[in-house]
Amino acid sequence: MPSNPILQAEWRLRAVRLHQSGKTEEAQRDYAAYLSRYPDDHGIWSNLGALLRRAGRHELSLRAHERANASGVTDKGIRNNYANILSDLGRYDDSLAIRRSLLAEFPDDADQKAMIGRCYRGKGDYEAAIDWLTMAVVDHPNHAELRIQLAFAQLGAGDYANAFETYRARWQGDELTPRNLPWPEWRGEDVDGKTVLVLTEQGFGDAVLFTRFLPWLKSRGARVLYLSERPMLRLFDRLDGADWVGKTMPEGEQVDFWVNMMDLPLIGLETEADIPAPTRLNVPADSVDRAKAITAPHRDRFRVGVVWTGSATYKGNAFRSFGHRDFHPLIDVPGVQLFSLYKGPYLDAFHADGTSALIVDTASTDRDFADCAATMQEMDLIITSDTATAHIAGSLGLPTWVVLHWDAFWVYRHSGDTTPWYPSMRLYRQDAPLDWGSALSKVETDLRALVAARKAK
Repeated sequence: MPSNPILQAEWRLRAVRLHQSGKTEEAQRDYAAYLSRYPDDHGIWSNLGALLRRAGRHELSLRAHERANASGVTDKGIRNNYANILSDLGRYDDSLAIRRSLLAEFPDDADQKAMIGRCYRGKGDYEAAIDWLTMAVVDHPNHAELRIQLAFAQLGAGDYANAFETYRARWQGDELTPRNLPWPEWRGEDVDGKTVLVLTEQGFGDAVLFTRFLPWLKSRGARVLYLSERPMLRLFDRLDGADWVGKTMPEGEQVDFWVNMMDLPLIGLETEADIPAPTRLNVPADSVDRAKAITAPHRDRFRVGVVWTGSATYKGNAFRSFGHRDFHPLIDVPGVQLFSLYKGPYLDAFHADGTSALIVDTASTDRDFADCAATMQEMDLIITSDTATAHIAGSLGLPTWVVLHWDAFWVYRHSGDTTPWYPSMRLYRQDAPLDWGSALSKVETDLRALVAARKAK
């Protein structure tokens, strides 16, 4: 091991370079070995915390950041990293205290102002978030993250008249690549007799959520083309408001304008009263036949489709998802048969521990979301985390219980057990951040009561 400052500095630099080059596992091992020798290096504890946070190991990240900040460290980056993990874990007041102290020292830090607004929104205090971020945008009118955070606060508050205009800033942030197309973007011009190409964006759930606005564009006299991703194509066949749906543009197609689908609410969504009904989805006959065959052996049971996680690539998935074993108590509800509607990498663990013998795997052979939708229609109830599955079930009008983390997507807001966006949904919330047990305990209680009531009838 290094025994002098020069070798220590070289070892430290090597670990940091591994981290910066994206070699996460090697950097983590080097950080651990280095810190076993030099446990008072606050900067490396902070680096390790940031690495663990990025890897989704948030509880370990918190412990690393607590060590980094254990001795009243004044370094801005170390304190900011600590505030980040505190926000992630729902400790918004603790995060706010650090961020306010940093802002007092660095009053022009627009990123810090954006994260203060983010904390207010995470607490469900939309009014405070909007007030704070609105003032911050005046001081930093070109700062994309401030506007994005303001948009989410406005969405949560139901201020749709302003929210979607503000949300245009998403294309100036770091997560989306601006479009580069040969046609003009539609900004509200007359489209009577014109052809407008609508582009999907972000996740599959967003696509299901926002296709309900296509008829609004069609009502303006436009010929509407909708460019979809392949897994949604059959589900979106004969989509209301669309003259054509496909995954690649027909050769020689003439287009007058293009528009991002999340800008369609700007046509007329101002308040909750303006929210259109969920989009009507297509469930093909062959998918229906397949679903009936899968569920046929369990016709005498109360059939519940379950999903515990969303896309593994979504950066916030660790917070909105729980484990498949959290559904184990529902297996014991008399008269119930569970069916997994999940398809993805987390199925390996689902099969490895034997859960698939008790919760029927219906989705691993799904060809697309149309197959999944057909299976949902064979269920008496859907219980899901906040995923595309929830949006599909809600659009199909199926009884759906959505189990939400403490900082829920704006469609679900931070309180209440219903959402105007999907009338057939019931929402279950954590009593405290990370407390999935409280939410799932309520689900079990209500499921037992529902099944007992059905049996009594």
